[in-house]
Amino acid sequence: MNSLAQIQYAFAAYIREPTVHPVPAGIEPRRMRMYRELFYNNVENFLSGNFPILRSLYDDAAWHALAQDFFARHRCHTPYFYAIPEEFLAFLRDERGEQVSDPPFMRELAHYEWAEMVVTIAAAEPPPPLEGSLLDQPLTLSELAWPLAYHWPVHRIGPQNQPRQAPEQATLLVICRNRQDQVRFMEINPVTYRLLALLQAEPGKTGAEYLDRIALELDHPDPAVVRQGGMEILRELAERQVVGTILAG
Repeated sequence: MNSLAQIQYAFAAYIREPTVHPVPAGIEPRRMRMYRELFYNNVENFLSGNFPILRSLYDDAAWHALAQDFFARHRCHTPYFYAIPEEFLAFLRDERGEQVSDPPFMRELAHYEWAEMVVTIAAAEPPPPLEGSLLDQPLTLSELAWPLAYHWPVHRIGPQNQPRQAPEQATLLVICRNRQDQVRFMEINPVTYRLLALLQAEPGKTGAEYLDRIALELDHPDPAVVRQGGMEILRELAERQVVGTILAG
């Protein structure tokens, strides 16, 4: 390792963990402390801004310990600040481990908040408005709509509501950004979740085809009942701009 590389390594090591690594030789400690605060504060502010609910569950000392753990140990694979939240998710999933200070729902709550950020800044556009019968048109899931499944009721968690045990029933949600650039979450049932999964995996079929598939999977004795109930679901999803049509050509 040449001298420049050694200096760079020592510089980065101190910035990541100043309590472990010494100030690089030949650099004024006061300046290094300023660099360290600048780098750390930028990352910590980005985490706080993108995970506000998670942040609210920690006192200052515990939160900064978590942020410092990420800052010191995780090796980001992108130079872009907007990608830091996804890197933080990877850290929580693969490196953080089980800590007494972390709530049991931490990873799912972080994913929930990350999903909102991604949908908010996505460059895609909502699908065009639906006109006519939903049963006869080729449908698709909006690129700005994500079906989400969690063990924990992440949409209800906050400082005053921190469950210690996951409920037996999964929490199923869909997040969507509409044409007014408003991001909304909607709690859904397992049938709606399956319908959205089909729209996502096999776009371009008619509403009738999706609902008949659902009726077949449910082994329902009267598919017409499934169609009727499914039409109400599709209509609400279309109104919320979760579902749209595929234009010809």
